[in-house]
This record gives sequence, C-alpha cells and structure tokens, in this order.
Amino acid sequence: MTPASAFPDVSISTERLVLRAYEEEDVPALVEMMNDDLVTAWTGVPHPYTETNARDFVARVAPADRVQGRGLVLAVNEFLTQRLVGTVTLQHTDWRIRCTEVGYLTASWARGEGYACESVLAVCRWLFAEQGFARVELRTAADNSASQQVAQKIGCVSEGVLRGAGLVRTRAEDDPAGGWTETRTDLLVWSLLPEDLDENSGRGSGGGDAYDSYTDYSAYADWR
Repeated sequence: MTPASAFPDVSISTERLVLRAYEEEDVPALVEMMNDDLVTAWTGVPHPYTETNARDFVARVAPADRVQGRGLVLAVNEFLTQRLVGTVTLQHTDWRIRCTEVGYLTASWARGEGYACESVLAVCRWLFAEQGFARVELRTAADNSASQQVAQKIGCVSEGVLRGAGLVRTRAEDDPAGGWTETRTDLLVWSLLPEDLDENSGRGSGGGDAYDSYTDYSAYADWR
C-alpha cells in the first residue's frame, strides 16, 4: 500500500531528456555509469559496482524509497537515443515542511552537455508546481566544483558549510594497486525555493545549458 506521503510513479520530459523510473533493461548501462572514477570519488556507491548491486537497486531499493515516502530515483535518458545519461535522486524528504534533498550524477560520456542542469531543474519545477514543495536542498563536497556549478546555474543560493560532514574517496598514494581510501570533507549547503525560479526564469536562454526548456509531467498509476 502506498502511504499518503509518497511520490507518484512519474515521467518528466524536457526538450532533450526523459526522466523515469529505472527498469531492468537499464542495468548494463547503470553498471557502466557507476564504475566511473568520478562517481566512485564523489559518491558512496559500492566499488566496484556490480550487476548484482544494480539489479538490487533497480528492483528493490529505488522502488522502496518511492512508495515508502523517503525519496525518488529517476533515470535520465536522452530523448532521441534513449541512452542513459545520468541519475537524479531525491532523499531525506520531509513531507510536513515539504522539503527534500536532490542529488545528481552524469555518465562520463555525457558530461559537458548541460544534462545535469536540465534534469535537476526539471525535477525542481515538478516538485514546486505539482507536488507543493517549498524547498529543495543540495549538498556538494567542498572540492567538487562541477557539482557546485550545477547548483549555481540553476539558481540555488549558497547557505553555508557543514564542516567535516561528508566523505569522499581518493586514490591511495601508497597502494600499488591504486585502491581507494575515504577522507572527510566539508559540505556546501545550497537551497532552491519557488521564488528563486521565478527570479531566474530568463536565465540560460542564450547560453549552452538548455535548462529553460519545456517540461511535461506524466504521473502513472502505482501498479508496482
């Protein structure tokens, strides 16, 4: 049974992208995407990321997060090719104050195309317009400049620093095999409110990031 406070099974479309729930057919592309060095460095996903990890994520973890109201996981696909270009996640959702935290990652081959900005902004617009949310938060590692650029481009406001609140992974210099070691990092906190989108509605129209494109929301019945 789906609780009253739960995200719908939604599909979100922009000019270039389709965001939807992960399916079994996405597993090979998901495994490839998650084994990229930058994904390993900036996220806490298992390493190496195996087919077993991917199948469990697609079949159990992501659907449970949605129906139990904790968050939402969306696969980001190119509209024309249907190729997997990234993921957008919602987590730490507070339904009473209508606030959630957004996360995102992009496949190595798809970086530099503005897909992260386009997909994250589409989700935020859906949250504000269709789900009645009042606040979206982002947290970026202090040295992750690419993630910080996404936050800035979509109009987020920097709110401060959580000292030593995160973990990142780096290559162990003293490991001949080139293994990874975890180190603690500061986290930069960002926020986006509905009025921030109103104030920045004209941004990006002349630049390379297509994050002001048309967005369509389609919610499907919860049949899973």
